[in-house]
Parts: sequence; structure tokens; C-alpha cells
Amino acid sequence: MISDKKITGLEPVAKQTRTDVVEAHLRDYLKKKSFKPGDALPKEFELAEALGVSRNVLREALSRLRMLGMIETKKKTGMVLARPDILGAFERVLDPLIIDKDTLQDIFELRLVLETGMAELLYLRMTKKDIDELEKIALKEKKYSDATFRIENEIAFHGKLYEISGNQTLKRFQIMLLPIFDYVVTLEKKPMKGEVDHLGLVRILKEGTIEDFKKGMKAHLQPHFDRLKNKK
Repeated sequence: MISDKKITGLEPVAKQTRTDVVEAHLRDYLKKKSFKPGDALPKEFELAEALGVSRNVLREALSRLRMLGMIETKKKTGMVLARPDILGAFERVLDPLIIDKDTLQDIFELRLVLETGMAELLYLRMTKKDIDELEKIALKEKKYSDATFRIENEIAFHGKLYEISGNQTLKRFQIMLLPIFDYVVTLEKKPMKGEVDHLGLVRILKEGTIEDFKKGMKAHLQPHFDRLKNKK
């Protein structure tokens, strides 16, 4: 007879396939042995034998690690630990057409946080040429009011900021965020303009301090933060 009394203090046992277990063991092995990018891994038959599993199960687990960019196969060397592609999987799914609105909103908020916190990198690495290019982009904005051009100009200006940062992951992330700009535009009933425009940000980079730029960028993005407050 099955009891209808609810048992507390016990959690359901996780359902794991042999491939799940092998993948977990391989991850632990790579960490414990302190493998570095470029280091050769044992051959398939050696791994399968050590794990006590079939080659098919092992290959499925290895395939998962390849999809994550953790391992790769090189001629003559065989399997090696790859330089981790931390944005690879994210890049493949970052499409507004297949992402729900809440996730798109989260990603846009991440962009806001990144741009309000990149001042130190900009002041560390910017050159006069960079400032001149930013100024040209900002001046173009004053000549045109077309919505499409405004989006393109917004992308160009903020993209240049990411480029100046010199951080390759940030630059790649910004390129991935381009589809999100279209999403944000659909939220705007009218163009959002902060107290500090693009030319204002350029002036701060020319004459102001890191703290001045942080405040200026916050003021530039303030309409988006205000929209979040109103939404709440």
C-alpha cells in the first residue's frame, strides 16, 4: 500500500545519464590535473578505459565539451585543452527572434551596467585619434534626425567606446548586443535623450576626470534607468 504521507527532508535523486557522469568526471580530471590551454589530452581509448565506459559514451561527453569550446582536435597532436570561448554559446543564441522579452531586458540592463563602469579603461587607453573619431560620430548626429540613422549612430558611438576600452571580450560582447538595439527602440515611444548627449561625453573625455565621465554616462543613460523605475 502506498502511503499518502508527505516526507520532508529528502530531495529527489537527480536523473543523470552515463554521459552526464562522464562529462562531470572529465571536467574534474581537467581541473585536478591542472591542464592549461594547448595541453594534450589522453587518447580516447585511454580515457574510455580509465572511466570504464564505452567509446560511444565517451565521445558523446567529449562532444559536449567541444560544443562548449573547452577542447579541440589538432592535427598530429590530437585532443587538446582549448582556450575557453566564454561567449561562444551565448553568441549562438543571442537572437531577439528566439529570446523572450524578459531575457532581452536583462541583457540590455547588463549593457547599461557595463557602460557606466568602463570609465577607467577608457582613460587608461584612449588616444587623441580615438577622441577625434568619437567627435566626428557625435557631430553627424546633430545633422540628421532620421530614426534609422539615429540607431546606426548610437551603435557607432557606443561601439567606439567599447573599442577604445581595448578589452577584446567587451568588444565582442558589444557586437553581440547589436540586435538588442532594435529591441530597445521598440520600447521607446519617442527618442530617449539624457541630460548629457554624445558630444557632452566627448567633451568630458577631453577635459574631465574619470568620475566626471561616470556621472556623464549615467546622465546619458538616465532615461533608460527611469523607464526601469516606471516599469517597476
